[in-house]
Amino acid sequence: MEFTVDGRKAFAYTAAHAIDRSKPTVLFMHGAGLDHSWFGLQSRYFGHHGRNVVAADLPGHGRSEGPPLPSVEQMADWAMRLLDAAGLNRASVVGHSMGSLAALECAARYPERLERIALIGTAYPMKVSDAFLEAARRNEQAAFDMDTIWGHAAQVPLGGNPNPGMWMYGDTLARLARLAPGVLHAALKACNDYAAGLESAAKVKCPALFILGQRDLMTPPKGATALSQAIAGSRTVSVAPSGHSLMAEAPDATLDALIEFLA
Repeated sequence: MEFTVDGRKAFAYTAAHAIDRSKPTVLFMHGAGLDHSWFGLQSRYFGHHGRNVVAADLPGHGRSEGPPLPSVEQMADWAMRLLDAAGLNRASVVGHSMGSLAALECAARYPERLERIALIGTAYPMKVSDAFLEAARRNEQAAFDMDTIWGHAAQVPLGGNPNPGMWMYGDTLARLARLAPGVLHAALKACNDYAAGLESAAKVKCPALFILGQRDLMTPPKGATALSQAIAGSRTVSVAPSGHSLMAEAPDATLDALIEFLA
């Protein structure tokens, strides 16, 4: 479904359903360089089980017009304006990687609008190496390769995909190849520069869930410790076989954790 936010086209997957304002809503926010389809299984499930689904393409990503947003804080503000455009007042927010930081900021900045937050593959600080940033700035293939290889557990190239017929490396590379020059760099820099994590975590009043991959190289589980401790009453689900791309590497475990949390 297409919306207009700040005068530009914004796309969000709604599970092929019209928005029903009488239903609870789940807003999905993807990671750097990705799009709404990263939450394919999870968004479809909730869209067909009694909830509005708004799986957003952030500006410059997927089918949403650019330019990309330069900060996590601006992503959180944009997300609330997307809900406004959809005629929705409240939502639970599920964010992955960069999107998890935006979800955290949403809860801190708009507590009256947030019901719950689920942070998948998160860490704070979410630092990005100089080599990765520079390759992304130059729009080099090396940046896409680093993002893909580090974004999955080491066993991924060996097969055993839980989704038969799918190639996780190829799937990620295809998404990254569609990006306009500069989009990946802007997103990675926003993650690297985000400095309000602990301050914002202390402001979170809604229930919070962390879903972490035990073999995550990009945001190792220990990187979420400070955030989880700063959010009163937060819960953590650790997914043993997964790396950073939990929605693809451990789709059922990730969905099960979300179903229980959002029930």
